[in-house]
Amino acid sequence: MIDVGPELTPEQAEDARRAYLLTRFWISARGYWGREGDRFAWPSSIGLLVLIGINVGFQYGINVWNRGIFDAIEQRNAPTVYFLAAVFLPLVLGSVGIVTIQVYVRMLIQRRWRSWLTKALIARWLANGRYYQLNLIDGDHQNPEARISEDMRIATESPVDFIAGVIAAFVSASTFIVVLWAIGGALTLPIAGSFVTVPGFLVVTAVLYATITSGSIAFIGRKFVHVSEAKNQVEAEFRYTLTRVRENGESIALLGGEEEERSDLDKTFASVRQQWRLLAHQYMRTTLVSHASMLIAPVVPVLLCAPKFLDGSMTLGQVMQAASAFTIVQSAFGWLVDNYPRLADWNACARRVASLMMSLDGLERAEQSDSLGRIRRGETDGDAILSLEDLSVSLGDGTAVVKETQVAIEPGERVLVAGESGSGKSTLVRAIAGLWPWGDGSVNFRPDSKLFMLPQRPYIPSGTLRRAVAYPGPADTWTLDEIKAAVDMVGLGHLNDKIEDEAPWDHTLSGGEKQRLAFARLLLHHPDIIVLDEATSALDEKTQTEIMEMMIRELPKATILSVGHRAELEAFHSRKITLERREGGARLVSDIDLVPFKKKRTVLTRLVKYSRKLP
Repeated sequence: MIDVGPELTPEQAEDARRAYLLTRFWISARGYWGREGDRFAWPSSIGLLVLIGINVGFQYGINVWNRGIFDAIEQRNAPTVYFLAAVFLPLVLGSVGIVTIQVYVRMLIQRRWRSWLTKALIARWLANGRYYQLNLIDGDHQNPEARISEDMRIATESPVDFIAGVIAAFVSASTFIVVLWAIGGALTLPIAGSFVTVPGFLVVTAVLYATITSGSIAFIGRKFVHVSEAKNQVEAEFRYTLTRVRENGESIALLGGEEEERSDLDKTFASVRQQWRLLAHQYMRTTLVSHASMLIAPVVPVLLCAPKFLDGSMTLGQVMQAASAFTIVQSAFGWLVDNYPRLADWNACARRVASLMMSLDGLERAEQSDSLGRIRRGETDGDAILSLEDLSVSLGDGTAVVKETQVAIEPGERVLVAGESGSGKSTLVRAIAGLWPWGDGSVNFRPDSKLFMLPQRPYIPSGTLRRAVAYPGPADTWTLDEIKAAVDMVGLGHLNDKIEDEAPWDHTLSGGEKQRLAFARLLLHHPDIIVLDEATSALDEKTQTEIMEMMIRELPKATILSVGHRAELEAFHSRKITLERREGGARLVSDIDLVPFKKKRTVLTRLVKYSRKLP
């Protein structure tokens, strides 16, 4: 949690938030190695460190081998050359084997860490309807699906590579600095008529060389993180736009909106191109330093050792050993040069994941807060199965939508919520269902009562039709015959032959078929309270009548709370409450009993008969 302080300007508060992002990421990420983390976390991490140490040992062995083979060649010592040639294969096989195992262990840590952290984040995201509430509040949490998938992958893979690389670089540098110091010795240079002796000149040169290259890359690539973060954001927005076109393909095709969609996609992709252009400039600048360093580094130690080789104080084997050691030391010190682009990309991805975490933190704190601004949930007193006590519903910024609603609903009542468009009916039922937390007052339920909500656009999960009907329960909770019976009751019996088929049912079924399928779910789940939010809007009047009569017949004890605009819906409800939009928020203006369906038909029949008798 970060307290930015009320005295800060919005810009300063945003800077403070961004500075805290990496800390917030590590607060959650380090839990993998905690008591509630993964049991393989520490064994695999320690194993990786041991493998790194063994691999450096093999590197040292090959470095010593370099000296021996070139000394033997210089001395034309055939037996030694043949002996060292025979020794080389075991050294290579040992090094290759260790590196191969090291790669496996490293990727095992990455996979298990990502899995642990992804599961934890998804659990928080899905809890208490937060995935829905994020769409209703301000903050840097757009495209959470991209943050949880792609950004999380990079945020957990790269640190393992970085830490393993840094440790390997440190161990290698420590080992081969000793080699350089021992081989190079001191170098005496004539400067201004006098001689200056530089002890360990190869070590000094390696450190200076690495400092210059690392400093250059850090300065040249100082904007890399910002550019990479912006690139990831526009890429996520482009994917989201493409997904919306795919999901709404039928509507776009029917309206002939291809040109408008293409224009929108072109505009979004233009931002992608712009960010890639900026990123390419950053890569060009950093590559200028890294590639130049790669070409120059092997030559520097040879040139530095050449005077000693030429005066006979250094053998050819020592020169080659020094060159190899210098390259390893320079590579270790130049780790930043080689990994700066990946480090910048990780920084950007970790910040995006942390931004989502912080938005979820805010929702969690609000859920646990006893202060005003949150709707309370409790238990009913007396006979009511559902009651609203001084319930006010507001937007996240405090703007009132519904004001001070007082309603008590008895078991088995069927209540219709009416009102003009924009009067807050759907927002009210979302507050009752627990999806909308902002407001005041309380929503109370009878203990152990089960609520089931049918929205206007039912969600159809991927997989088999059987899974879609059983959702949100597991498909194997009910027998195939039970599921087919529910499907048949809602008039979808023609689909029973395909009940086990996997297909894109969300696109295959029509709007009316999806709404019928949602009523089939009701029959399987047997809820105590049913909330219908325009749940029959895609059905014709005859089908709506059949579905509503079937629901009342099959679930006679269920309490029903409906939102709808059709006047025909009154026939299936025993009570009607009306919301009226007013300044400062909609208010409940009427609460009346309705005449049951059969009685209404009887009264209407009498009126018709009476009118026929009139002259």
